[in-house]
Amino acid sequence: MTVIRLSRIQLALFFILLCPVNIIGLWWAVGSPLVMDPNSICRKAKRLAGKQAELCQTQPEIVSEVAKGARLGVRECQYQFRYRRWNCTSHNKYFGKILQQDIRETAFVYAITAAGVTHAVTQACSMGDLLQCGCEATRNRAPPRPLSPSPSSSSSAPGDGVKWEWGGCGDDVEFGYEKSKQFMDAKRRRGKSDIRTLIDLHNNEAGRLAVKLYMRTECKCHGLSGSCTLRTCWKKMPHFREVGDRLLERFNGASKVMGGNDGKTLIPVGQNIKPPDKQDLIYSDESPDFCLANRKTGSLGTRGRMCNSTAMDISGCDLLCCERGYREETLVFEENCLCRFHWCCVVQCKKCLVRKELSLCH
Repeated sequence: MTVIRLSRIQLALFFILLCPVNIIGLWWAVGSPLVMDPNSICRKAKRLAGKQAELCQTQPEIVSEVAKGARLGVRECQYQFRYRRWNCTSHNKYFGKILQQDIRETAFVYAITAAGVTHAVTQACSMGDLLQCGCEATRNRAPPRPLSPSPSSSSSAPGDGVKWEWGGCGDDVEFGYEKSKQFMDAKRRRGKSDIRTLIDLHNNEAGRLAVKLYMRTECKCHGLSGSCTLRTCWKKMPHFREVGDRLLERFNGASKVMGGNDGKTLIPVGQNIKPPDKQDLIYSDESPDFCLANRKTGSLGTRGRMCNSTAMDISGCDLLCCERGYREETLVFEENCLCRFHWCCVVQCKKCLVRKELSLCH
């Protein structure tokens, strides 16, 4: 067993290298290589068309939110895949190679990125960061409960006799959905359909629906002396971690498809397999095992990755290290401990040595 003594700064750098979370860039949209920086996106506006190029010219603030949403999506991808052989690495060359394939991992990246753009743009609307949108308009929205005779769009909650009405600041998910669709659904081949485009567009839509179809209702009580004689309710998006969890479930149950003879439809591969619905993720090629580094497939391999020597799931050393074995290392570092507040106004701490046991793949 090797013992390594590190400073706090060295330790921080060590974990950054092992678990990269900074997104340098990604191959964006349906096959267009665009760095995830709004200025760069718009500098390459010649590769964009229609509404995309128009947004770059007239609404750069929306483009900025689109870029934030794409980064949000890739960060969530890295969280969801942190214990897998492919951990959604942000390395530009390898990440680009992944997105050139029609594998399950590519399906997840497209879906979570489209969901991230939907989420970020919608959030910016609710926060008042965009002039083009705001809170959701609820004037014409029908209540989810049985309508009351009153024309004020309020209704009684079943069983509790409490009146309620739409109000507050609901999330305008339709606006975020449309902006995500404009940017993420650019056609690579005008006037020509192919299985790759159909798969990418399907997975983009699955990501957006993971946000749009799972809006939740939040309410606030109003009344004298803490009573709840009236509830004001509004619609809010699911937390993005919930979106990531839901899309990971779809990833685990993703459907393999092939193109139909007409070039416009997708057919599930295998007997007695139901056609995928709009929320399912789809792919056409099997994934590599990601055990060894391979630039052609976009695999960084798992050599040097941290694993759990006692786990039997995908984070366990047997699976993550592809049965190559692993080594144990011990990190020893100092950190503040036994801190006490002294009046006024100083916090004094002692220094304690901390040992951390690591298992690293051969």
